[in-house]
Amino acid sequence: MSLFTLTGKTALITGSARGIGLAMAEGLAAAGAHVIVNSRQRVSVDAVVEQLKAKGLQVSSAAFDVAQEDQVLSAFDGFDKAGVAIDILINNAGIQHRQPMVELSLKDWHRVMDTNITAAFIVGREAAKRMIARGKGGKIINIGSLTSQAARPTIAPYTVAKGGIKMLSRAMAAEWAQFNIQANSIGPGYIMTDMNKPLMENAQFDAWVKSSNPAQRWGKPDELVGTAIYLASEASNYVNGQIIYVDGGWLSVL
Repeated sequence: MSLFTLTGKTALITGSARGIGLAMAEGLAAAGAHVIVNSRQRVSVDAVVEQLKAKGLQVSSAAFDVAQEDQVLSAFDGFDKAGVAIDILINNAGIQHRQPMVELSLKDWHRVMDTNITAAFIVGREAAKRMIARGKGGKIINIGSLTSQAARPTIAPYTVAKGGIKMLSRAMAAEWAQFNIQANSIGPGYIMTDMNKPLMENAQFDAWVKSSNPAQRWGKPDELVGTAIYLASEASNYVNGQIIYVDGGWLSVL
């Protein structure tokens, strides 16, 4: 199992104070990594850090808004000054906005795009600069979605951003594979998270998710952890520019 150990590695996971990000933070820390928990809210980050430390895991905090370039640059400057080297980056932070396109404002379009795709570029760029300079390579995992492959109505900016995540990972692989950096994506299916709570509580949508999926159920955040550990570990050293869908088979029956 040494292929999958993350001992001695440092992982930054954006948007990791809840949901999928929190599950991955706990999972990677359990696999041996020191995990840096991130969110915009310092209170949320500190609460998660205390929760994970109580479980004996190696974690620390970094509160900054991934959609604000100045905050990202400041955070990485702080890592540099503290001697913290990011070996693994998971670009997980994301938001949703549900509205028909004909009613969608440019402000809301930009808000979703800035957080879901532009932030992944900014944080990925800063992490890669340092991975290249150190000469030891690294792992970048961008969190996509089913909408990296299939569109759904009323979530146009999210769909476009998550489609972009798939291609951003390929662009990263094309440029950075020569530096032993592997950049891949995970495409979660319908997962039981706070962001999806309104959908889960909608009887019609809940029934559709279950009936349209061969697994006949929603996924759980911790069911993404194994894929994240694989892509963060030496087991995936020749896997680059790919997206792995963890969706219970949903895309297989479209």
